[in-house]
Amino acid sequence: MNLISGIDVTAGALNANKTRLDIVAQNIANAQTTRTPEGGPYRRKVVTFENELLKREGAAPVQTVRVGSVLSDKSPGQQVYNPQHPDAGPDGLVTMPNVNLSFEMVDLITASRSYEANLNMISATRKMLAQTLGILK
Repeated sequence: MNLISGIDVTAGALNANKTRLDIVAQNIANAQTTRTPEGGPYRRKVVTFENELLKREGAAPVQTVRVGSVLSDKSPGQQVYNPQHPDAGPDGLVTMPNVNLSFEMVDLITASRSYEANLNMISATRKMLAQTLGILK
């Protein structure tokens, strides 16, 4: 694999992790949203990744990662007793979003570390390219 292909692979991973960071931020922002335009409480979203084969003319194909899909988590939300809430049922229970802030923070840290590792990969590749060009002079 040449160095340019390495940057292509890393760019795909950066894009996928950026999407993951955006979805985690959306989940955290809607952790208390009990009414959505679709009706009912907010449903946590989950990002799935999949392999993608990059084919370039004159170079061997390489695999990278991309976002496969963004799915809604089907797990039920917690029932909270709050009869004054506008979305409370006749029994006074409100269905909250199925967002667990602890899980979201772990996802956020994991995605940001992965993003950071890919940035470091690009930085190291740029340094190697610069040194290679220096040798060829």
